[in-house]
Amino acid sequence: MKSSAAFLPGSTIGVMGSGQLGRMLALAARRMGYRIHTFSPEKDTPTGQVADLEISAAYGDESAVRAFARGVDVLTFEFENVPVQSVGWAAEHCVVRPSGRVLHVCQHRLREKEFLKEAGLPLPEFELVESLADLRAAVGRLGMPSVLKTAAFGYDGKGQRKLTKESDLSEVWSGFGGQSAVLEAWVPFEREISVLVARSAAGEIAAYPVCENVHANHVLDFTLVPARISGEEAHLALELAQRAAEALDLVGLLAVEMFLLSDGRVLINELAPRPHNSGHFSFDACVTSQFEQQLRAVCGLPLGATDLMRPAAMANLLGDLWAGGEPDWAAAAALPSVKIHLYGKAEARPGRKMGHLVALGRSLEEAAEQVREARRRLAQS
Repeated sequence: MKSSAAFLPGSTIGVMGSGQLGRMLALAARRMGYRIHTFSPEKDTPTGQVADLEISAAYGDESAVRAFARGVDVLTFEFENVPVQSVGWAAEHCVVRPSGRVLHVCQHRLREKEFLKEAGLPLPEFELVESLADLRAAVGRLGMPSVLKTAAFGYDGKGQRKLTKESDLSEVWSGFGGQSAVLEAWVPFEREISVLVARSAAGEIAAYPVCENVHANHVLDFTLVPARISGEEAHLALELAQRAAEALDLVGLLAVEMFLLSDGRVLINELAPRPHNSGHFSFDACVTSQFEQQLRAVCGLPLGATDLMRPAAMANLLGDLWAGGEPDWAAAAALPSVKIHLYGKAEARPGRKMGHLVALGRSLEEAAEQVREARRRLAQS
């Protein structure tokens, strides 16, 4: 189903997926007078807790997907690993943004990398791997160190293995269980950065300031905004993100993860056609949050301003923080420039994203120190 009309406040937005990204989208949508319905296999989810309607069914349940789509005006996503077939069913009953084509590209690493290459966008060298023989040949071409990644369903470092000269390729390949994989050349990057860019159905583009990201155990740990890079490097990153959104013919929000090299070059690492962990700072620090921007884009409204009101730093809160008991929320809240965001997840597990902190400062250094101090205080309960 296609529509060029705007979906105004009072309309119903469907969200495929029900995690924290959908929760924050729902909060932004309800503030603007929209209704939110969410669909996922789980119950009492972060999104479902704040939605008008929570549907719990398998993504492969055709009748449930079709019924859900008939009850909404426009459908969007809070994660990209929804089966494309399910998106096709939904598209027969409501407007779907971003399109199934965008999800098809971004939910599979090989398709994503081939898309970027065909679009003339810079990225690390890569090779398809479907057997141990393929892996050995790919290592011969790309060398070591290199990184082997599953072609599908990978996030937060899952389905990845760094290869070094000490690696046993037979053992590595057996651990992938015969799944198709992609071997990537190792990139000696100086910084990991990301750009969130929104694009409307009319082709309007709005990008957020470049984020600088610090990872721990393959999971985002801190984000600093604006990134500590030169103006020329920031301009290049913003240009690449815009080109990626236009090449996809995106309607919605796109996170473009990148590597900044020491010589000033920028390579694209991954795409995510949805809000992104590195954009959480925008809820507190920008004129328009990434979640309101996603809503505006998929509903056909004009895009909002992305100005950064103050330097900001974000710190993830993983389930490990609860190992010693309930974190000391009052101690963190005693820092007046710190904002606490929790996702409503009942069980804290090691590595599970439970929430995040955002600090605003007169300088980036001040914001970074405040958010680190707040997280230290949480662990002192």
